[in-house]
Amino acid sequence: MKTIDELLAEGVAGKRVFVRADLNVPLDGTTITDDGRIRAVVPTVARLAEAGARVVVASHLGRPKGAPDPAFSLAPAAARLGELLGADVAFATDTVGESARATVAALTDGQVAVVENLRFNAGETSKDDAERGAFADQLAQLADVYVGDGFGAVHRKHASVYDLPARLPHAAGYLIATEVGVLKKLTEDVARPYAVVLGGAKVSDKLGVIDHLLEKADRILIGGGMAYTFLKAQGHEVGISLLQEDQVPAVQGYLKRAEELGVEFVLPVDVLVAGEFPDLKTKAPAHPATVAADAIPADQEGLDIGPETCALYASKLADAATVFWNGPMGVFEHPDYAGGTRAVAQALAGSEAFSVVGGGDSAAAVRILGFDENAFGHISTGGGASLEYLEGKTLPGLAALED
Repeated sequence: MKTIDELLAEGVAGKRVFVRADLNVPLDGTTITDDGRIRAVVPTVARLAEAGARVVVASHLGRPKGAPDPAFSLAPAAARLGELLGADVAFATDTVGESARATVAALTDGQVAVVENLRFNAGETSKDDAERGAFADQLAQLADVYVGDGFGAVHRKHASVYDLPARLPHAAGYLIATEVGVLKKLTEDVARPYAVVLGGAKVSDKLGVIDHLLEKADRILIGGGMAYTFLKAQGHEVGISLLQEDQVPAVQGYLKRAEELGVEFVLPVDVLVAGEFPDLKTKAPAHPATVAADAIPADQEGLDIGPETCALYASKLADAATVFWNGPMGVFEHPDYAGGTRAVAQALAGSEAFSVVGGGDSAAAVRILGFDENAFGHISTGGGASLEYLEGKTLPGLAALED
């Protein structure tokens, strides 16, 4: 995989460099609530600009239906990128149309532009190779060189991620190089003990990574909504908690396999419950009750791990040399159910372990709960990409950069 430093050594002054970034940030209207993904691509964009490239930044945001939708415009992200770079960033109001062509043509050496949301074009996400390729052809007309730096999208076989690199000289940006290097530390010559913390809503999203990590991890800690499928698999009542009944047999199989392999599976011993889901907009007091994990009332929903579990999980992480964490322990967006996620974050922040926060809601939680990002070994920008890498899958966006 060619690095950006090799590309810079060849010279990029005067060249149009297409940077496939991941600016898929959460928005409240037009206000960015977490700019972590924008900050992550700044080193690549800044270095290219300093070297005299004419930088064209492109990304997706949200899930528009292959047509322009103002709710998913990249304009706020472009403005924030300009603030972080300390320079004006031009913005094209389309992706490959008249505005994009004119905006790119107007760039001078060292200037940066952002084109509109790639997913406003149906060809970006099309499953039809010809349609996707046709869109990649249009994108290729905007640039001389391609730099892949949108790690959060490398598990997608999309035009700007997979097809475009085949049409241009290409290299990996600093973010992708860092992310891949970190993930190799979680899969090759891992420092032990190796603990994995998995949370989030759906156990089905994590079965692949559990399957793969059973051969590598020393212990796996489970929280979040997915914990209730594990508790159900042990024969416990879970009330009206989030449950994937169809996954119970698979979970039972993993629990048995873990026992055979000597991998410690750690499940909640107590949980916070309530009769209804909390109001996340007003943050009205929820008045949760703490119950044993094997005694959840039939009319109650588990919404966070309890204090005993917080202490248990902290103790299980205390001696770890390597930790991978993906997924919150509860509904962390509400202060009454943020305790479990905060406890895991605190345990890692105060640890000597090489700790990796695996993107998505986990990364957002670290920032929302006010932790210093430098207290962790690495905070990934790509939850889904990280998980698929750890599952042992070939990621299309990385494969496209390797030839």
